[in-house]
Amino acid sequence: MKSRFMFAGLAGALFVAASLFPLYLRAQEGPQPQNNDSVAKPKKPAEQAPSPDNAPIHSEYKKEADVPAEAPTYRSNATTVDVDVAVLDDHNRFIPGIKKDYFRVLEDGVPQQISQFGHGEAPLTICMVIEFSARFEAFWSMGWYETLQASYGFLQTLNADDNVAVVAYDMRPTILSDFSPDKQKAEQAMQQLRIPGFRESNVFDALTDMADRMSHIEGRKAILHIGSGIDTFSRITYDQARRSLQESGVPIYTISTLQIARIMAEGNGMGPMMEMNFLQADNEMRTFSKETGGLSFFPRFLAEYPNVFHQIEEALRNQYSLAYHPTNTARDGKFRHIKVELVNPDTNEPLKLANPKGKPMKYQIIAKAGYKAPRSVE
Repeated sequence: MKSRFMFAGLAGALFVAASLFPLYLRAQEGPQPQNNDSVAKPKKPAEQAPSPDNAPIHSEYKKEADVPAEAPTYRSNATTVDVDVAVLDDHNRFIPGIKKDYFRVLEDGVPQQISQFGHGEAPLTICMVIEFSARFEAFWSMGWYETLQASYGFLQTLNADDNVAVVAYDMRPTILSDFSPDKQKAEQAMQQLRIPGFRESNVFDALTDMADRMSHIEGRKAILHIGSGIDTFSRITYDQARRSLQESGVPIYTISTLQIARIMAEGNGMGPMMEMNFLQADNEMRTFSKETGGLSFFPRFLAEYPNVFHQIEEALRNQYSLAYHPTNTARDGKFRHIKVELVNPDTNEPLKLANPKGKPMKYQIIAKAGYKAPRSVE
């Protein structure tokens, strides 16, 4: 009898352990997506097929004629390249009022004729790519707190008509919320950033994956990366990620976290290898931003974040929109380098700008580094 009760108790314990095991695994996997949607613009509802009673009447006049095999085919070589340009002063403030004649666009060193020019504010499409791994974002740690402060703080700066998606990554990127103007969905998604899962932080995979998904979205778009920038073992290398981000045409804005934590760790004897990893990560994120037409920031204190958000908004929302038809019409799939300059049309020399006090002012031009030419469709 006693053995029967012991067997029943052992069976009950195994049953409870089996029921709690999936919950343990879910906690180890980190944040979970709210749905199965991929990062893309909100889809339109599918049209319903007409009922048999309301089906369109078949007409021979609407029937497409068969095309003879020997009929000639025509191919269009028309290509338009769009370039969003931000001109910022030495305080990263947008400089308005620059006319079209002062802009010069070079493609592989060859001047191009600007066919379209405009300036003004427009809704943004932003994907927030947030590092959330157990390496630096342990629960209630300094990294965890700074990551949440940066994520929630930037979300508050967006306008009502801006679309935003939230993606967290450790070993792999996880889409927590798809693009939507509803900021409450993004806030609910970020509430999952509580207990990190894996210690890996594969930032190369995360950035290239999201940039590829956003490459076909029209309008003003960008990726905001919040994290240390350290990559553990992505499937692609740094050079591969660099080329992929250049070809995607999506500006990358990076906010490097843990700056003050690094300084504190140096005083406690942080090893030179870890310090070198941080410096390498900073240089990689700085390169990604520069070559895609974005900006990189390295705030040390939380009080600096509001100014960082303001500078990102200035660079993103107030831009000059240029377009041109490239003189190189070859459809070879090669990467074409773009350079935007400000010149005086009368002297063909670099344009000199002055501040309100009449003193010479330094400025920087933010634009994408180039684009990948299309290939001929056979």
